[in-house]
Amino acid sequence: MCGFGGYFGDGVAPHDAQPLLHRMVATIAHRGPDEQGIFAAPSVGLGHARLSIVGLGDGQQPMTHSSGNFTIAFNGEIFNYVELRETLKSQGHVFRTGSDTEVILHLYERMGPDCVSLLNGDFAFAIWDAPEQRMVIARDRMGVRPLFHTTVGNTLYFASEVKALLQVPGVRADMDPLALDQIFTLWAPIAPRTAFRDIFELEPAHLLVAGKSGVSIKPYWTLQYPDMGEPAAYTDARTAAEELRALLTDATRIRMRADVPVGSYLSGGLDSSIVSALAAPMAPGGLSTFSVTFGSEEHDESAFQLQMAEALGTHHHAVACGDGDIAGSFPDVIRFTERPILRTAPAPLYQLSGLVRQKGLKVVLTGEGADEVFAGYDIFKEARVRRFCARQPGSRIRPHLFRKLYAYLPGLKQQSAEYLAAFFGAGDAPLDDPLFSHRPRLRGTAAAKLFFSGDLRQTLAGYDAAAELVSRLPQDFGRWHPLHQAQYLESRFLLPGYILSSQGDRMAMAHGIEGRFPFLDHRLVEFATRLPPEMKLKGLVEKYILREATKDLLPESIGRRTKQPYRAPDSQSFVGKNQRDYVHDAFSESTIAESGLFNPKAVSKLYEKCSEKPASGYRDNVAFVGILSTQLWQKTFSAAKALGAQAA
Repeated sequence: MCGFGGYFGDGVAPHDAQPLLHRMVATIAHRGPDEQGIFAAPSVGLGHARLSIVGLGDGQQPMTHSSGNFTIAFNGEIFNYVELRETLKSQGHVFRTGSDTEVILHLYERMGPDCVSLLNGDFAFAIWDAPEQRMVIARDRMGVRPLFHTTVGNTLYFASEVKALLQVPGVRADMDPLALDQIFTLWAPIAPRTAFRDIFELEPAHLLVAGKSGVSIKPYWTLQYPDMGEPAAYTDARTAAEELRALLTDATRIRMRADVPVGSYLSGGLDSSIVSALAAPMAPGGLSTFSVTFGSEEHDESAFQLQMAEALGTHHHAVACGDGDIAGSFPDVIRFTERPILRTAPAPLYQLSGLVRQKGLKVVLTGEGADEVFAGYDIFKEARVRRFCARQPGSRIRPHLFRKLYAYLPGLKQQSAEYLAAFFGAGDAPLDDPLFSHRPRLRGTAAAKLFFSGDLRQTLAGYDAAAELVSRLPQDFGRWHPLHQAQYLESRFLLPGYILSSQGDRMAMAHGIEGRFPFLDHRLVEFATRLPPEMKLKGLVEKYILREATKDLLPESIGRRTKQPYRAPDSQSFVGKNQRDYVHDAFSESTIAESGLFNPKAVSKLYEKCSEKPASGYRDNVAFVGILSTQLWQKTFSAAKALGAQAA
């Protein structure tokens, strides 16, 4: 795992090439603290910061093919590189290194850009194809590894993080107001849009090819579900469970490939426990596991973490996220997320990756992706209950089912049927609404936009982030089962836009840690899309087939646990005894007015409310964290760009 940056075009003078590339790489050195390298040729440049995991002594980058025709800068891992290398050897290819990087070069030599179809991995790469005079850039199918690009004049610039692009003369750190509206509605910008105006994200499973005739971007893989009424690919649960177990075991096995030790995150929930249980026998010397603990009972899962670690006999380590820790790290969190966020959940994960680095590891497996792939989130069950209620809108019995969904929110148990129906929006959206499953979340989140300033409201007049999301849905979407529609929305947008980015890659790579995700092996994803909905969500039992496939791996108390989503304290992390000077400054009326994005008086009242009553509701917490992170984003990147311009 690494970071890279580069350019294609004649906008960089020869004497400026290496200084620019060195500046770009220096800003992302946290992604690759082991080595740095530069490649420059007329109208093309690549810079690389390396985290050495595979091919420790011979995997330096940028790497040039023995023919001299192709040069690559690569971030990530190709997990099936061993099998690919053996196939290529049988076809006459000769390798100089033991790295997966060289495998991509030889595969590209044979197949050109189509080589991505054979790669099983988490990757972003740029290949300079000298004979064709083109730059070929690709990103993995599920969007695990980031890649951003922008154009100045006729020159394309690209990098693993936006902060590297801000080293390019002429690139500005301006907020995109539409992206901010999308974040305050959908939790993340709709790619290719980013928080930065005129800086774009290469979407997951896409290829960008830049040549003399211009730039083209196209998908090479799509997330696809069967049409309703189509014969089921699997009708027998036992057969499906056996195939799932085999796929998941192999996905874990190839993700244990490394020339350094591989550890595992252990939250105490089903998904990370399964991954840890599969990985433990494969770890020479025993598996190291890592967890976050909280002082508040509402958020803490340490009892389950310790139970699982003891059952597996792992070398277990935990970092305590105590009072003030989130506020203490939050400015750094925003510097690495490079976008405003609505929850504090990334902050404890930032601390956790720091613990992994402290213990001397570079690689961890995680359970991310299982909830999207096997329908584990409450939102899937909630949508099912809402549809059930909508068929009899006058029922006083059906809304009581909502109580079963959120056992970790005891306040709901005392509420009336009328309150539950209103709170969850039972019957308030047409059943054929493409966003039916997500409307309550979107409505609750978008309430935070009440704090937007008059000027920002005027700029956004007539714009609807949810409508834009609908416009991005595939043509086949309306023919899918409602559960599959909901899964697509989570997997295609929120997963790469927030979970794998703000909570995943960015928090891990801030400390030079690579996360690996067995549940996001594309073979497993494609298998799960073909499963009938009832094998994933059976009644209100989430991830049914996954539980069946792995029930012998876990203690019964963990195997039968209902989903408890990972959460962290929000506004209460920044007020009272946790108050920091930067928080007070960010919420001051003068600072808010200067930013121009929010209403100073309304924000001041919100700050007072959250200070007086730390256990504020969802909408207040989202607004508080969203405003604070936006203010930090502006301060961090406007200042960083100004300093970069002075240095240049």
